[in-house]
Amino acid sequence: MSQNQFDKKSQAWSALFSEPMSDLVKRYTSSVFFDKRMWQADIAGSLAHAEMLSAQGIIGQDDYAAIQKGMAQITQEIESGQFEWKLDLEDVHLNIEARLTELVGIAGKRLHTGRSRNDQVATDVRLWLRSEIDAIAALLVELQRALVEVAERNVDVILPGFTHLQVAQPVSFGHHLLAYVEMFARDAERMADVRRRVNRLPLGSAALAGTSYPLDRERVARTLGMVDEQGNACVSQNSLDAVSDRDFAIEFSAAASLTMVHISRLSEELIIWMSQNFGFIKIADRFTTGSSIMPQKKNPDVPELARGKTGRVVGHLMGLITLMKGQPLAYNKDNQEDKEPLFDTVDTLKDTLRIFAEMIGGQYNAQTQRKEGGITVNAPAMQAAALKGYATATDLADYLVKKGVPFRDAHETVAHAVKAASESGRDLAELPLETLQGFHASIGNDVYGVLSLSGSMNARNVLGGTAPVQVRAQIARHHERLGMAA
Repeated sequence: MSQNQFDKKSQAWSALFSEPMSDLVKRYTSSVFFDKRMWQADIAGSLAHAEMLSAQGIIGQDDYAAIQKGMAQITQEIESGQFEWKLDLEDVHLNIEARLTELVGIAGKRLHTGRSRNDQVATDVRLWLRSEIDAIAALLVELQRALVEVAERNVDVILPGFTHLQVAQPVSFGHHLLAYVEMFARDAERMADVRRRVNRLPLGSAALAGTSYPLDRERVARTLGMVDEQGNACVSQNSLDAVSDRDFAIEFSAAASLTMVHISRLSEELIIWMSQNFGFIKIADRFTTGSSIMPQKKNPDVPELARGKTGRVVGHLMGLITLMKGQPLAYNKDNQEDKEPLFDTVDTLKDTLRIFAEMIGGQYNAQTQRKEGGITVNAPAMQAAALKGYATATDLADYLVKKGVPFRDAHETVAHAVKAASESGRDLAELPLETLQGFHASIGNDVYGVLSLSGSMNARNVLGGTAPVQVRAQIARHHERLGMAA
């Protein structure tokens, strides 16, 4: 075979070239072995495009029927593992198109009418990511439910609330967990918002300038479910932007990074709470590992890895932003580098959400018909820790303010009381009334109800506060919002 007769079937564009691509360049530029995961999106987009071409009279009904039949066989081959993915064909798109042409002949060659790989890949990534966002949204619900279930069992458990990792005020452990429910609820809102911008059709923009064929792009959008809440087709309005835009991938990665940051914060607390110096919780053994040399250890590997994987996801976000920052319009080969970080972000986030929902909430046991495992709460250890840091000092200051003492004066008075209690090795609630009255004459016997941990917690009976009555109200709200049984 001469140079001019090299295998022109190996690339869709090879007729222009006088020599084949080197094997090194094939490996360097190929994406098929990571972008093949988008095969379902590619077939769905192609079928919607073919249906529209047929409806517009651009290809015949027989061609459309042949394309449908060929795609059905390709689907079966991929699902059964019989499909041969070829490096020479570069990516998922050309692999599927080449196999289609093998199966149905000239009809397969007509499929690409009115489109380019530029708008095709942009469509495929959006369809694939839309499906993944839906899966992530469901996992976020499961994690929130797990947290709500644990919170509901621990509304009256007293936890030392911290600022600067110093004991600050007593809070309900249930209230503390619901803080993470709020974070993950915002993450779900962000994902839903991102999904709306992901769900827009680039197909029909062709390489960069649109096409001369009379395409009905809105028809394709409706076929693919790319519609808004009112059912209106969501179609990109500028062909140059449509083929080169990766804002949606960056925006998703930003939302994913925030979700992982929230998981990392929760991980840090689980790690601290599980340590012997705190002993607030135990994590089920199946989520921990031992030491190769110290037989007494149970290491919180899952939270630690999640904390580490957060850096990985945030790194992908930075990589995608950097990828796009120097690109002129329109499509550039750089954009092939969007997929691996995007795919890994999705995989990491989904795996992390799935394992955290089970680690926190436990696993359903069909025999006992209840969830087992998850985290075990050591309420006495939490309460003992809350007693160590004069957590009710602010309550004493509030008590004095209600007696007419200016807050700044009350603050100074309580500081003296805390100093005296600390020097005597006692809690504020353990100081005799006479001693307390020595700091301010308005202090009466009723102060001891204020200085108790439960009294402090119950006093925060304001919307969003830690009083158990407020926590139970929030739990009821989350039950309704998340579709949980009452």
